[in-house]
Amino acid sequence: MNPALRTAATGMLAQQIRTEVIANNLANVNTSAFKRSRAHFEDLLYQTVQGPSIVGTPDNNTMPSIQVGRGTHLSAVQRLHAQGPVEPTSRPLDVAIEGDGFFQVQTPNGQLAYTRDGSFGISDSGTLITSGGYTVLPGIRIPTDAANVSISATGVVSITAGNAADVQEIGRIELARFVNPTGLEAVGENLLVETPASGAAITGFPQDEGFGRLLQGHLEGSNVEIVQEMVDMITAMRAYEINSKAIRNAEEMMQIANGLIR
Repeated sequence: MNPALRTAATGMLAQQIRTEVIANNLANVNTSAFKRSRAHFEDLLYQTVQGPSIVGTPDNNTMPSIQVGRGTHLSAVQRLHAQGPVEPTSRPLDVAIEGDGFFQVQTPNGQLAYTRDGSFGISDSGTLITSGGYTVLPGIRIPTDAANVSISATGVVSITAGNAADVQEIGRIELARFVNPTGLEAVGENLLVETPASGAAITGFPQDEGFGRLLQGHLEGSNVEIVQEMVDMITAMRAYEINSKAIRNAEEMMQIANGLIR
């Protein structure tokens, strides 16, 4: 079989995967705190047609090897953790992180998960939870008679109980950050989990060294840029098209070669 067929086929597959990644980015353009992904590719093995050769004497120039590439394949899909736009919502339980850090969440199976989606709510028991119903650590409980909930830039949660004028501090939100946040694994519902590639979580309070601050009444938007994604999609489509033409040309060359024996 003509090696060009397989080489061009790897190019078509690469552009198909790239389009899938772009489509997921566009689908989540309105998802709170969503981080866009980017597909990375690397070349495959090369066939060495001729090794290095010396022209004339050893003191003369050495000619490099003659190599023919055999295509490409997916090497990684990286999540880009650039800050998304912070949008006001005027809802007291909406909290955005400006800077580095993730909210810590405990799933029903006891596993720790991390998110930047701060669209919080209150459970029937008064616990601060995510929109998916997971407890936000360290498990802050808001009394039923709380008239006002305030979350400061440093994560301190305060309430005003009933008709009382005194402000009571009931807890403080902790954040986590990672040496390599790109290594976190997405599990859906705007949640990420720790992996060996991400490293262990480093916990601290908002506005501590290395951590961002909290903004109450705001949510972080998706960092997807629609114009950039559309440009990337057009580029992927054109690359897919040209690889398909390479396959067509290789097939026609094989037909011509087969016709020589007739």
